Amino acid sequence: MTKLLIIGYGRMGKMIEEAARERGDVRVIGKIDPLLPAWDEKETPDAILDFSAPEGVQTSLDLALRYSCALVIGTTALSEDARLAISAASGRIPVICSSNYSLGIAVIKKAVREAALALGEDFDIEIIETHHNKKADAPSGTALSLAEAADVRGDKPRVYGREGRPGARGREIGIHAVRGGSAAGEHRVLFLGDSETVEIRHEAQSRRIFASGALRAALTLAGKPAGMYTMEDVIKGAD
Repeated sequence: MTKLLIIGYGRMGKMIEEAARERGDVRVIGKIDPLLPAWDEKETPDAILDFSAPEGVQTSLDLALRYSCALVIGTTALSEDARLAISAASGRIPVICSSNYSLGIAVIKKAVREAALALGEDFDIEIIETHHNKKADAPSGTALSLAEAADVRGDKPRVYGREGRPGARGREIGIHAVRGGSAAGEHRVLFLGDSETVEIRHEAQSRRIFASGALRAALTLAGKPAGMYTMEDVIKGAD
């Protein structure tokens, strides 16, 4: 039985707890959130899942290092200092820090990378992402990670939306954010060439997929050697 500690008991934290309750191989032993009573530290977690806020990540790091357990970070909009701290912690514990825990997104990131390599510089790249009207950041962390996957040479500037008279398109990757309603999340990567367009698309029909993916990440990383892991590692079982 894998024991979990959830940090951040908002929408995602509640979904993770509900998804864990439906499984027979995992149990939530505690939750940490400003609106909850203090956590009763009677048991040691095998993995910590952080879906809190950027300022809460250091608490997650400190606890994961104290208990020498796996750390799953889903909090986005992290500062450079936070990312450096996460990287340093991965030298002592297994860590995954992802903007999207959908297994499907992990698959299309790989597909985007392969498409960019195959299609080359003759195709322009545009990314369009759609989320609900309460999402705080734009563009989404997933859109940024898809841009990174598409930028196989690491030399394409990003353009976030266009207005006025920007002139002819350059070698950039265009990224566009749409916000409205209750959309769980859609990401489209367009490769636009001469007389043909290739589109790679993912649509989240429920936010439960992110909770399920985060749980799978926690189960995969628990007990694994220290290091920085990705969702591709999770899909492969981190062997």
